[in-house]
Amino acid sequence: MPENYDHYISKNIKAFYKRRLAAPIIYLIVLMLAWHFFSLSAVFSPDILPDDTSLETTFRGGKQYISTTLSDLKFTGYTQSIFGHTNGYYYYTMRDEECIIVLLSPNTSEEGLPSIEEVTIKGKISKGNENFDTLLSNLSTDLNWTENGIRNKVSSYYISEPGFNHVGNWILFAAIFITGIYALLCIVLSVIYMFFPVLSPACQDLALFGNPKKMLEQAEEELATLPQLATEDMFITEHFFIETSVYGNAIVPIDEIIWIYKYSTLHKFFWYHFSISYTLHISANKHLYIQCPKNIKSDIDGIIDYLSEANHDILVGFNEKNRLKVQEIQGTPMHFEKFIAFLNKRV
Repeated sequence: MPENYDHYISKNIKAFYKRRLAAPIIYLIVLMLAWHFFSLSAVFSPDILPDDTSLETTFRGGKQYISTTLSDLKFTGYTQSIFGHTNGYYYYTMRDEECIIVLLSPNTSEEGLPSIEEVTIKGKISKGNENFDTLLSNLSTDLNWTENGIRNKVSSYYISEPGFNHVGNWILFAAIFITGIYALLCIVLSVIYMFFPVLSPACQDLALFGNPKKMLEQAEEELATLPQLATEDMFITEHFFIETSVYGNAIVPIDEIIWIYKYSTLHKFFWYHFSISYTLHISANKHLYIQCPKNIKSDIDGIIDYLSEANHDILVGFNEKNRLKVQEIQGTPMHFEKFIAFLNKRV
């Protein structure tokens, strides 16, 4: 434990949010790298397929998602099915002296029109797979061509309109956007709390009982001058209970605490029990709830004993009697029971 507690609470709040910067920063870097290397922007703004460039050249150039206009498409007679549902209809057409296969969605092809004069689609260029090879084999039989002959004439890459997957792309975009904004917000808030600890949630909880800035200054002064009890990450001063751990920070006026108890957690790996940790639970007025996890039993017992002596109105121990007493003192948040009764009455 440090011997000097000057501005100890603020220093720990700053250190806590400094550690929390790493995860969102790494996530945003990974997100930007994935956006660049996997060309995710093309999913939402596909490239125009050049008229004089083959599908293979376009694919190898890193452009999988494209927009193009095709003309004079002929139905091959074959479809693609997924779980018994027709996912698309295979067509072929000539494109700058290259015969290509195009998989059109049921809506675009109107459930397999024999021919389509012109169509503009957004699709994904894919390399032929086993199903594609089967299609070419069957098509060569239908046309009385050899397999080598049809493979020399037809590109080994094809355009799949269902592969573009509009719904899936928008779900992906929403996930990227929401998680990216959340990560950015975490970074901004962490930086703010690092420079202005009084704005952090641990300090703003004090607004329930008074001026957060003045109460933080008072807690800092009491901890720096004469802490009444100190463990590794929990402290008691004349007027405050203070937590400064890697799991979070908390400052609670002792005279506002109404219930304290400890909860044990058995840590095991398969059948082997290797440790027990204890969590201190504190309930204070104005529905403020604090948890101090992964402490040792002697530290929590010392804290509970000291707090119960400092404030004889504090209820100690987890039992139904104390729970009901706290509920009576606290009331139900947002008058929930009255709201339910009102709904029942209306029904």
